[in-house]
Amino acid sequence: MWFSNNVVQILNTLGVPYETVDVLDNYEIRQGIKEYSSWPTIPQVYINGEFVGGSDILIELYQKGELQQMVEVALAS
Repeated sequence: MWFSNNVVQILNTLGVPYETVDVLDNYEIRQGIKEYSSWPTIPQVYINGEFVGGSDILIELYQKGELQQMVEVALAS
């Protein structure tokens, strides 16, 4: 849950709209999303339907200023 909170805090800081889906209560959805993205962990972040990464990648992109750019491009499209 700590990793998910990091992602939410970053998105809140950026002030962008986002949606969350609780996959922890449903094994089939949780496994399905891992298979869909070929990413073994949760949370998983998608921008405009494209998989970006998990918590560590999102933190790195945020710290480099790249996440803000990705979000701005997505919101403009």
